[in-house]
Amino acid sequence: MINAAVLGSPISHSLSPKLHAAAYKFLNIKGSYTSFDVPSGSLQDFLCNKDSEWTGFSLTMPLKEEALSCADTIDPLVQKIRSGNTLLNQDGKWSLFSTDVLGFKNAVSTNNVNAPSSVLIIGSGATARAAVAAFDSSNTTIYVLHRNSERENSIRQCAQSSSITFLPWEFTADIYNFDLVVNTTPKYAIDDFAQQLSRKPTGTYFDVIYDPWPTNFAYSWAHNGGNVIGGLDLLIAQGIEQIRIFTGAQLSTAELTSYLKSELKI
Repeated sequence: MINAAVLGSPISHSLSPKLHAAAYKFLNIKGSYTSFDVPSGSLQDFLCNKDSEWTGFSLTMPLKEEALSCADTIDPLVQKIRSGNTLLNQDGKWSLFSTDVLGFKNAVSTNNVNAPSSVLIIGSGATARAAVAAFDSSNTTIYVLHRNSERENSIRQCAQSSSITFLPWEFTADIYNFDLVVNTTPKYAIDDFAQQLSRKPTGTYFDVIYDPWPTNFAYSWAHNGGNVIGGLDLLIAQGIEQIRIFTGAQLSTAELTSYLKSELKI
């Protein structure tokens, strides 16, 4: 039986419990999945009294970086992007994985978006690093629009093949021409940019936020005729990979994705 939960703060808005419960039902797996509000700096204390009856935990903000100091073993991908979102209990030891990278890839693929040759990533935190690793390719140029120059080295370390160009925090007409624009910033952070969208973009906008939805920027992008992928697509894609880790089961990604979209009313 699966016994898992999502950890983060704030956490009351999270749809992960509903997603996992629906997936367990679809897969005919006995399981329990809940949520705990775990503020920054308290993950280690939370894990200390969790015994072998716990299968694992999903991690969201602000714990994805903190988890590296709490895990007994760390997957190489997590080491690369310095961020993990899945803790698995293995014989009383915590192993840390990331499903965000594959989640980005699968969400784009599921929405029939071609492999992009140019990607603009807005933000430079943990989720941005996962996005850089997801779209890293010798055929792809990645641009990062952000405000914190201290994060640039960690971003560069996430790309082995793509060239990385950092852009100042301002809206320019170049945003219309990228094949893919990925927003990894907190809600409301780019609302001012939304007011400046005034014509049809050529590429796809991918927003990791699903609450509230649509975001002001996603609404403006779609209103001007652009293609949009929402945060629920990412939530489902990375969630399916977490379920694969928790259960060890072989999953039909396409069938489960379709079912979860219906259950979550996307």
